[in-house]
Amino acid sequence: MTAIMTTALPLPPHSRGKVRDTYRLSDRELLMVSTDRLSAFDVVLPTPIPEKGRVLNQLSLAWFHQTGDLVRNHLSADQSIAPELRSAMPDLEQRSMRVVMAQPVMFECVVRGYLSGSGWKDYQRSGSIAGEPLPAGLRDSDRLPEPIFTPATKALTGHDENISRAELANRAGGELAQTLERLSLLLYRFGAARALERGLILADTKFEFGLLEGDVILIDEVLTPDSSRFWDLKQYQPGGPQPSFDKQYVRDYLEQIGWNKQPPAPPLPDEVVAETSARYLEALRRLNVLSAAGRQ
Repeated sequence: MTAIMTTALPLPPHSRGKVRDTYRLSDRELLMVSTDRLSAFDVVLPTPIPEKGRVLNQLSLAWFHQTGDLVRNHLSADQSIAPELRSAMPDLEQRSMRVVMAQPVMFECVVRGYLSGSGWKDYQRSGSIAGEPLPAGLRDSDRLPEPIFTPATKALTGHDENISRAELANRAGGELAQTLERLSLLLYRFGAARALERGLILADTKFEFGLLEGDVILIDEVLTPDSSRFWDLKQYQPGGPQPSFDKQYVRDYLEQIGWNKQPPAPPLPDEVVAETSARYLEALRRLNVLSAAGRQ
């Protein structure tokens, strides 16, 4: 299947993110389309990953349905796609979701259940993550005593900035900060439990929220290989990096070649593209949550 870097639909454009192209369906409803673009270290790479957008969208749809009783989300009740839009993009139904327009909360809500990635680097330097002290003597990929909430600013361009919970409360207000933390931990625990049922560890993840009619709602994507770090439970061995079903494979490659993490990003070789695509598809197969998804 041809990889999709950009989309072109007969609709007014609303925005273009690192991964998704969003169009206006009406004054209150949007169509979000997941492309095969991949970002690493907050830079969009020039090489698409075949099937990636389809995997992200299908998993997000399923998780939105499954977590709807925990927190309201931005999915529209009507998920039908007009014939003229399907004609413009044959796999649009698998790549898109209709959502209500919300005011984004400009913070990323990261929850970590295990010590890995940038969290591991922070811990090595300071014994803490985002100002949250952790027990001494932890190893790379160790499970944390309890999941921790480590927010970050959401940068439209450039790099996100990790901030403390206190700084989040200072910037967003105490009530909103508490709600974001409570919902993020609730969603993480739900996703981690469901992943374990399928032999996967949810090491960490990030959520994005919006404001709609006075409610804090879940938006964007949820518990996908782009927003989460999934490990194979059977292969889990703390003390070093873990094989993962996400874009960590690409991050590792980019670290290996010494890229300075500034645009422009280098192209990916064919073998890295093929292996990354296979990992996304394996995550879709392993999570096996699609029975809850589908157009209504």
